[in-house]
Amino acid sequence: MSVKYTLAERFNPYKPGEPLKIYAQAVSAGETNLKQLGKAISAQSTLNQADIIGVLYALTQQIALELDAGRIVRLDDFGSFQLAISSGGAEGRKGFSKALIRRSRIVFRPGPELKNMLKNLEYTRV
Repeated sequence: MSVKYTLAERFNPYKPGEPLKIYAQAVSAGETNLKQLGKAISAQSTLNQADIIGVLYALTQQIALELDAGRIVRLDDFGSFQLAISSGGAEGRKGFSKALIRRSRIVFRPGPELKNMLKNLEYTRV
């Protein structure tokens, strides 16, 4: 698989006084939505597109419920989802309050198949 990239001029946010440098930036080849995924998966299985889309919607909702309950969601070879938070620091445990929590995010860790895909990438400048 070939990843298309372009060059972008950027500054280092940790060293704003330094001159700009050139970095590679991946170029998207478009996007695929749930309906398109359902159609592609149905072509590889005995299920119809509507059933697959229903399962994918239900999976998305169930992942949200599991994360909300504080659980890590492991989807075997696909990967795992986990909640993470960022906060400011406090001098001691008594000095910490939930007001220091800045944001929450969902961390996805790819499984072996997706990690292996990354090992075989080639790069093409556009």
